[in-house]
Amino acid sequence: MKKHKSGFINIIGNPNVGKSTLMNALVGENLSIISPKAQTTRHRIMGIVNGEDFQLVYSDTPGIVNPAYKLHEGMMEFVKTAIDDADCILFVVESTDKKVKNEDILKGLQQTNVPIILVINKIDNISSQEELNQTFEHWNTALPKATILPVSALHKSNLDQVLKAILNVIPEGEPFFPKDELTDKTMRFFAGEIVREKIFAHYTQEIPYSCEVEIEFFKEHTTPVHIGAVIHVERETQKGIIIGKGGKKLKWVGQDARKDIEAFIGKKVFLEIFVKVSKDWKSQPKTLRKFGYIQS
Repeated sequence: MKKHKSGFINIIGNPNVGKSTLMNALVGENLSIISPKAQTTRHRIMGIVNGEDFQLVYSDTPGIVNPAYKLHEGMMEFVKTAIDDADCILFVVESTDKKVKNEDILKGLQQTNVPIILVINKIDNISSQEELNQTFEHWNTALPKATILPVSALHKSNLDQVLKAILNVIPEGEPFFPKDELTDKTMRFFAGEIVREKIFAHYTQEIPYSCEVEIEFFKEHTTPVHIGAVIHVERETQKGIIIGKGGKKLKWVGQDARKDIEAFIGKKVFLEIFVKVSKDWKSQPKTLRKFGYIQS
């Protein structure tokens, strides 16, 4: 009889390298925001995969940046913690990536004793085998202890090899969570993430990055489920852009978000969305603590 294995597999990498796409593909559910825009993931989001003799707890993390304000500092703390508390690190790079956008994070990877699986993602975009070989050689030099695997998370190519590599390095142990659980996050959390995803889909430039979504209430025992969301922006002008002429833009966001929330929770939803100016919220420790970016 096989012994049971359990482990935390933390996914890190530069913005927009496909970390969320990779986790969603490995978990089999859309738990993380997927957008062509960078820096869409702000929190650590866990997805749990169970087999008969294993439990894999994947954790998607914010993209690696050099912090420009307090929000970034909180996000990079999530990444540093993810290196420290992992049983296995999935470090994701693009097929042409040869830099980490924060030197401290690279040093942490070079110094850790945690097994690293370096995933070269988006191999469907490479122009030649030589280009892939150069990327491989670069990271083999920078992180010589890492196992390097080329994949396409979007097309689910070579993900079986990623799973095999993970199972080779995670320790034996009992499950950390009940075997029927999919994530450590609540439906309330994912409702907010879905609204935020729609903001990234409907607005351009700095607007999505200036927004945070707070779920004020989530009445799941009503029919339909009644959800109240607040979109926080930094300035009054941003509020006007979010709402749009005659409220049309905000209505589109609400319609799209409601459909996806209904599909996610399997119930009809009545979604109300409000917009509030929380001046310079990305630099305010009290507000960042409220939104869960600062833990102490």
